[in-house]
Amino acid sequence: MTHKFTEDHEWIAVQGDTATVGITQHAQDALGDVVFVELPEVGKSYAQKETAGVVESVKAAADVYMPVSGEITEVNEALRDDPSLANSDPMGAGWFFKVKLSNAGEVAALMDEAAYKAFAA
Repeated sequence: MTHKFTEDHEWIAVQGDTATVGITQHAQDALGDVVFVELPEVGKSYAQKETAGVVESVKAAADVYMPVSGEITEVNEALRDDPSLANSDPMGAGWFFKVKLSNAGEVAALMDEAAYKAFAA
């Protein structure tokens, strides 16, 4: 599964017409210990770059933006119960939500891993 990245430090992994979204290792490093996440509502649709959630750490609060337009199909309830998953496994068990893509073309415009690493350096 290929990951794409945004300038706001979200990652997205697409499978078919659905994508999983979370925050990057860089984002969790910058935030520090995550203590709370606010996840979007299942069934709600968002436009690309719209705020879909919030992640709060001991240092700061940051918005989580939609990397692509679409409808929320699932949220990570485990993350709600244990926000530290966003620190311990941000690219895996610490995912935030899944979205049904409404415009698959938006994915192509996002950064690949090499471009993101250069951007985040």
